Amino acid sequence: MTIARDLINNHVLRETDWRKVAWVTGASSGIGKSLAIRLALDGWTVAASARNTLELEMLAQSAENKIHAFPLDVTDREATEIAVRDIEMRLGPISLAVFGAGTYRRDSLSTFDAAAIGDMVGLNIMGTVNCLQAIMPAMTARRSGRIAVMASVAGYTGLPGAAGYGATKAALINMCEALYPELERQGVQMTIINPGFVDTPLTRQNDFPMPFLISAEIAAEYIMRGLERGRFEIAFPWRMKVALKLLKALPASLRFALTRRMLREDQT
Repeated sequence: MTIARDLINNHVLRETDWRKVAWVTGASSGIGKSLAIRLALDGWTVAASARNTLELEMLAQSAENKIHAFPLDVTDREATEIAVRDIEMRLGPISLAVFGAGTYRRDSLSTFDAAAIGDMVGLNIMGTVNCLQAIMPAMTARRSGRIAVMASVAGYTGLPGAAGYGATKAALINMCEALYPELERQGVQMTIINPGFVDTPLTRQNDFPMPFLISAEIAAEYIMRGLERGRFEIAFPWRMKVALKLLKALPASLRFALTRRMLREDQT
C-alpha cells in the first residue's frame, strides 16, 4: 500500500484534521530536503528553512509552488521567532514542524575540541530550543499540531567517535520526553526522530563502513510512515535501532567490552 493510500485510510494527517502547512528546518540538503519534497508530494504546503539560501531557492523553484524558502539560521533566536510569524502570515498556521537543522563532527581524545563541541551544542541543541520556543506558544494556543525533532540513535548510548555529537542527540531525546506529557495536555503532539546512518553530506565525511546505510529518500519514507501513525519515536533502520538499544541495556562491563572493539587505531 502506498503512503498516499495510508494517508487516506489512517486519517492521521487528513486535511480536515490539519491545515497542512509544514515547517522543515535543515531543508537545504539530506533528510530535511528529502522530507520537504515528500511532504509537498503529499499535498502539504512546506516552509523550508536553512542557512543555504541558494539551495533553498533551487528547492522551492523545483516544487511548483508547494515549497517556499524561508532562509534562517536557527541559532539566532530572534530571527527564528520572526520566521515563524512570517510563515504563518504568508502560508497559514503551522500544523507540522520538523526540526532537522544540525551538524556532525567525529571526535576522539586526540581531536577533542571544546569549540567544535560548542558549535554542535549551539546548532543541534540550542537551534532546536529556539525553534521550540518560537512554535510552541502558537500550537498550544490553537491546541493542535505536531512537533518532530531530529535526534539520532547515537543518542541512545555513548559510542567512540561520537562523544560530542551523541551528547547533543541524547539531550534532544531527553528534552522531548520531558516536554511530551505537557504538550499532549495542551493538544500538541511530540515526535522524536532517531535515524541511523543515512547517506547525507554530513555522513559522507565518515571514513569507515557505516552499517545499514540508507538513502535520505528512504529515511523520509520512514518518517512519513511514523508521522501518519502518530508515533512518539520514529527510529530506523530497525536493525540499527535494536542493536543500539540492546547495547544500552547491557551491564556496563559487557557494554564497554563491545564498544572497545569499535575503537580505531587513532583512538588506541
